[in-house]
Amino acid sequence: MLESLITSKTRLRLLVKFFINAANHGHLRGLAEEFSESTNAIRKELNNLSEAGYLEKEAVRNTISYRANTNHPLFSLLQSVVRRTIGLDTIVATILERMGEVKKVYLIGDYAEGRDTGTIEVVLVGQSLNEDYVEQLAYKIEEEIKRKVKFILTDDFDKKGLLLFGGSN
Repeated sequence: MLESLITSKTRLRLLVKFFINAANHGHLRGLAEEFSESTNAIRKELNNLSEAGYLEKEAVRNTISYRANTNHPLFSLLQSVVRRTIGLDTIVATILERMGEVKKVYLIGDYAEGRDTGTIEVVLVGQSLNEDYVEQLAYKIEEEIKRKVKFILTDDFDKKGLLLFGGSN
């Protein structure tokens, strides 16, 4: 979806990095290494996104750290579009619609850190979750969003992750 509007793969990867989870941050060299891109390509897109007000810059020691500008009027909309592009809205909606005992849904792993690796890891917290049904559900969701989905079922979860549904973290 976003690929047709945003033709720069670097800009798209930066949007995913910063808008999937507002807590994500990065600096020029670290992002270049993470994305296996040149620092010039990353710098250009960071400058464009910063000048447009989508990213905030903060000087930390000798580096500049970037993060999503949560005060930007389009922040919520951009975050929603990024999450829909990845398919997180479909995952949560399908789970909640078809499984009654789910208390919380967490995104963990690479996507929680803003890295689009193709495998989405989701923790489902609840009582009496049907593992066989979740496997079938995973297959259907994967077909729809064109990404691999790995579900982890538990009745208790205290690891840090991006809370997608449920009580506070």
